[in-house]
Amino acid sequence: MRRYGKHTDEDDVRVRPNRKGNRPRTHLRPKHEDASEGMVLTVDRGRLHVLIEGRTIIAMKARELGRKGVVVGDRVAVVGDLSGAKDTLARVVRVEERSSVLRRTADDDDPFERVVVANAEQLAIVTALADPEPRPRLIDRCLVAAFDAGLEPLLVLTKSDLAPADGLLETYRTLGVPFVVTNREELADGEAADRVRERLTDRITVFVGHSGVGKTTLVNALVPERKRATGRVNAVTGRGRHTTTSALALPLPDDKGWVIDTPGVRSFGLHHVDPTRVIHAFPDLEPGTDDCPRACSHDEPDCALDRWVADGHADPARLYSLRRLLATRERREGD
Repeated sequence: MRRYGKHTDEDDVRVRPNRKGNRPRTHLRPKHEDASEGMVLTVDRGRLHVLIEGRTIIAMKARELGRKGVVVGDRVAVVGDLSGAKDTLARVVRVEERSSVLRRTADDDDPFERVVVANAEQLAIVTALADPEPRPRLIDRCLVAAFDAGLEPLLVLTKSDLAPADGLLETYRTLGVPFVVTNREELADGEAADRVRERLTDRITVFVGHSGVGKTTLVNALVPERKRATGRVNAVTGRGRHTTTSALALPLPDDKGWVIDTPGVRSFGLHHVDPTRVIHAFPDLEPGTDDCPRACSHDEPDCALDRWVADGHADPARLYSLRRLLATRERREGD
């Protein structure tokens, strides 16, 4: 039913008064061109700790960001009180484009991915050689996640005073993953920290590993002025306790890089990983996929990589390593 006639004048249109007395809503949002840029150091119950010009301020995510998540490592634009004084609160109004995103899912059947960190350049996979026993399946899964995210992996083996590292390193020799082996004595005198720090200089490195492997102990040795709580391995279950409850970015001494300590993980789901991206981490094998059938899994009878290797273009052990990593997405860690 038409409310007004054909020749409606603006005086004929009734406007409902705004009882609240505030301005009507608009879809236009401010551009915040004067916002300051900072880096998210940690997220604690909705509060974002952001480093801006050498000081840490606390901020909340602005409503205009909607459901867009903000994680450790994000570069963000912040407005409001940036003094960092007690009881002040700023607003994060924009999340800048991410150069990399490390994700994981709770398990391989979980379609909901969780962003671990943003803008990291290197993934340090920390595992103990004993107490608790190493879990190669978890290492493989972290490697797949690193290759998928475009991060360079680094294998950090701890507690070499309890067990030798040669056997585990042989498993990853063909992958060419750089590694550092440490023990408790070297951590105590700083020698191990120096060797690890050489691999972290001028880079943003995220540390991942299951509980009890000495990840936070190593981070404390790298950044001695910021001690985080550590725990012990349960003598009955052989597993460590979660002592780190949230990811935290810490600057290395003399601002020569960043380390991001993360809570211990008991699984690393790969539901989000596209297997076709993992091949990019194998430049000696990637050209051989040109003749693969469409949607090739690289582990089937018609895969062209078998001929590529047979013709001498790559080491057979490299193809075996690729297929082992791809298979981790189809197997659970306990299998």
